[in-house]
Amino acid sequence: MSTPSDELKTAVIIEDDKEIRHVLAEVLESSGFSTVSVGNGIDGVRAVLTYQPVLTTIDVNMPGIDGIEAAKRIRAQSDTYIIMLTGMNDEADVIAGLGAGADDYLLKPFRPRELRARVEALMRRRTTDAERAVAAPAAPSQGSVGPSFPGMRPNTTAVPTAPAIEDRDLATPSTVIVPAGAASVPAVVDTDGEWLTHRDLRLHPENRIVLIGGEELDLTRTEFDLLATLLESKRRVRSKADLTLVLRGESYVTSYFVGDADKRAVEAHMTNLRRKLGESAANPRYIETVRGVGYRLTSES
Repeated sequence: MSTPSDELKTAVIIEDDKEIRHVLAEVLESSGFSTVSVGNGIDGVRAVLTYQPVLTTIDVNMPGIDGIEAAKRIRAQSDTYIIMLTGMNDEADVIAGLGAGADDYLLKPFRPRELRARVEALMRRRTTDAERAVAAPAAPSQGSVGPSFPGMRPNTTAVPTAPAIEDRDLATPSTVIVPAGAASVPAVVDTDGEWLTHRDLRLHPENRIVLIGGEELDLTRTEFDLLATLLESKRRVRSKADLTLVLRGESYVTSYFVGDADKRAVEAHMTNLRRKLGESAANPRYIETVRGVGYRLTSES
């Protein structure tokens, strides 16, 4: 049986700057990806639906629909891993991008080796997700792809696109791929396996289901993994650096440098997670902030 690492991997690059597209394509192709490059959000959504990539990079500021809107449309139809690229170091923009369904983000200008490290971390998460989903229905393969389209480089063929589609059609596709654990799938409470619980919050690690008072929550992959980690840790404090390493599949032993951008990404994911849980940092019901240290579950009392 083949593993995710054995498959031919495709990455879609959605970036309006030709030079940055060129750099992204070179980094990803050197990491074993076949790349498809487009210059705007509309074509980006189309390319994701056509090529079913393992990974998608999206620039935040683009003509037409911006990167955040493109990420929302892609996440509604695909479980591709999404890395947002932004030149803005504004927390609101980071929160919006991650809330739209992005798994990670990078600030421009970025170092190629940093992008490579982020991609490798997401691929480790993909392997872990595949192992967890062994008993689940098989999802459409992301490994069968076409040739590499290297981002509008000189003397290369433009990326093929589908016939013109009205913008509104992309927002309401006729065929939708629903990620595992999405809210539109009715919750099936499996009595087998172990539920993690805290107050009226329940999480099933294998089925990737989260319930509050019997109602299922729609969480992104990263929000689910953060919540699962905190539920497993109970009252033990998990630092932002610690949570970053967990999300990257590095556990506690790693040579990967955890920078301020990584910690801000965790903060943004936690903000979105708390909003979905119906709580705030000032009045926590499930997750409390230990100032200057990290996060942990609230007490049961």
